[in-house]
Amino acid sequence: MKIPKRIQPLIEDGLVDEVLRQLMSGKEATVYVVRCGSEIRCAKVYKEAGKRSFKQAVQYREGRKVRNSRRSRAMEKGSKFGREEQETLWQSAEVDALFRLADAGVRVPVPYGCFDGVLLMELVTDDSGEVAPRLNDVVLTEEQARRDHDTIIRDVVRMLCAGLIHGDLSEFNVLVDSHGPVIIDLPQAVDAAANNNAEWMLERDVNNMRNYYGMFAPDLLETKYAKEIWALFEAGKLNPDTELTGEFEEPTEAADVDSVLQEIKDAFEEEQDRLARINSTNDDD
Repeated sequence: MKIPKRIQPLIEDGLVDEVLRQLMSGKEATVYVVRCGSEIRCAKVYKEAGKRSFKQAVQYREGRKVRNSRRSRAMEKGSKFGREEQETLWQSAEVDALFRLADAGVRVPVPYGCFDGVLLMELVTDDSGEVAPRLNDVVLTEEQARRDHDTIIRDVVRMLCAGLIHGDLSEFNVLVDSHGPVIIDLPQAVDAAANNNAEWMLERDVNNMRNYYGMFAPDLLETKYAKEIWALFEAGKLNPDTELTGEFEEPTEAADVDSVLQEIKDAFEEEQDRLARINSTNDDD
């Protein structure tokens, strides 16, 4: 097939030998099947920011650190250079997450590197060598649904222990090979400790998986893994081998609103007294 413009430099540099076919085109990238020497891999070509339907929402970017202060200032100002740097950060986020999660034991495609907006990674296949299907295209038995759901929950825990939350996990971002689910599509992965939206993103990810697998194993719909996992994480008690129950009791004590308001009032009055003392001292001078 005709070589995509973005992949041409990789062929010239010897990183890719041949583009075999287009695999899919999504909201953020187009993926091609390529040959690299004797291995068949996939090349994920990120779309330009203006052509993506998945926008780089602020809630996803929050907490991503940029060491270079000049780049950081440029991104805050939204200059052309800043937008280019933001785009580079967005693209590198996925390969960074893949390496990090692979080291943590999460089932993700093996990454080989990101080159000029093209991510080279493992092509996940089934036993016959064909591209592994997405979870939404697979019909599961009740037993398989429970088993694969357990695998996904365990990987979500491993991700969180590695400091990351997928942020867009659903049946469309999971492949299924002969060994079970493989998590894909991670450019929007968020820093669990630095992002104020981390809790609800984790809950959405986990509940998306619960609701999908629950169509095949209805008892899963009663589980509360998201709240259990986050509570353990906040308490510093979560590790990759933590035994989970899927149960969680919501706090039954109502918030003491009057007490909170009184504390705010007291703090305000103390601050007013402090300012009054400062003004009084200045007047005496």
